[in-house]
Amino acid sequence: MRTTSFHWGFLGLLLISSTGLADEIELPRVMAWSAYNLGTTGYNQAVGIAKMLKDRHRVTLRVIPGKNDVSRLLPLRVDRVQFSANGVSTYFAQEGAFQFASERWGPLPIRLVMMSMGDSNQAVAVAANSDIYVTADLRGRRVPYVRGSPALNVSTEAMLACGGLTWNDVQQVEFPGYSAMWNGIVEGHIDVAYATTVSGPTRKLEASPKGIRWLPVPHEDTACWSRLLGIAPYFSPHTATRGSGISEANPHEGATYPYPLLMTLSERDADLVYNLTKALHLGYPDYASADPGSIGWHIERQNFSWVVPFHEGAIRYFREIGRWGPAEDSHNEKLLARQAVLKDAWEELLTLTSGDMPVFSASERPALWLHLRALRLRAHQFDPVWE
Repeated sequence: MRTTSFHWGFLGLLLISSTGLADEIELPRVMAWSAYNLGTTGYNQAVGIAKMLKDRHRVTLRVIPGKNDVSRLLPLRVDRVQFSANGVSTYFAQEGAFQFASERWGPLPIRLVMMSMGDSNQAVAVAANSDIYVTADLRGRRVPYVRGSPALNVSTEAMLACGGLTWNDVQQVEFPGYSAMWNGIVEGHIDVAYATTVSGPTRKLEASPKGIRWLPVPHEDTACWSRLLGIAPYFSPHTATRGSGISEANPHEGATYPYPLLMTLSERDADLVYNLTKALHLGYPDYASADPGSIGWHIERQNFSWVVPFHEGAIRYFREIGRWGPAEDSHNEKLLARQAVLKDAWEELLTLTSGDMPVFSASERPALWLHLRALRLRAHQFDPVWE
């Protein structure tokens, strides 16, 4: 009997030891991430993860807030931070589009680590006491355009497209920023505004005498989705149960994309990314309640078929736990091939517009990039999306 007990005890120690080894995570003592501004859900989620890393792995994570897309990605590009808890501008940076079409940027070799897919949507809202119920009702209405914010404007354009509309079908009203736009709808200067359904400024409209109504993006409307994705392929169908005027009893049928998503560049050390991915997965219970949106980091909510490829280190971990297979490999390889075409096209552009005897002037570069980018992507059977 003693022998049997000894054997079972020894076996138990071996199992505990092997489990411990399997869960060993090696991370640097200090890391830095960029993130959205103080007080945003993206920043709060990053801070919750920082506490988990400190408690579990004695890692000090500095979360550096950035007020715009460039200020979040520039520190990553110059290696002041290793990762960024970023938004949809991740896709724009990969594509070398909008603010990333300038000479000092160009398409970046972006890689994903993990993402948060919470219970909210990205949508356009109107006053609940208006006669606007679907996006087609926005014809002739006052629609905001936020200067220097392609993430807002492209997404708004995509929502208009769902209803068969373009910017030419509405009255475009310019605003200097996101908050000003939402003040505009509360004050009656515009008829609609775009936001994440849990965004703070949306509460102001909800609490006003006007109330708030989110326009639907019907999941069964294939024509709507075809037009929407033709402008903003980063969206996917989703039913929200969180947000201003939204609950499980009153859900919103619409669209969303990952926010925040943890990203880095292709050259980031694969072992570092592997260990961080592992830490985020295994440490999830510690930060799941840090912010209402933190539930989005759960392994079941990861979207492995999004529009930006995953890092090889993250893939190694997902493969180990049975979350990554041939279908994911195939999708990721296509995204990597797209990035390679973009890189070659950008280098071709610089050859044509710089040097001692450039073929085109620097002032012609933006238009030439749009044309060349579309030409080269189409030649490799990729949709340029914008041109």
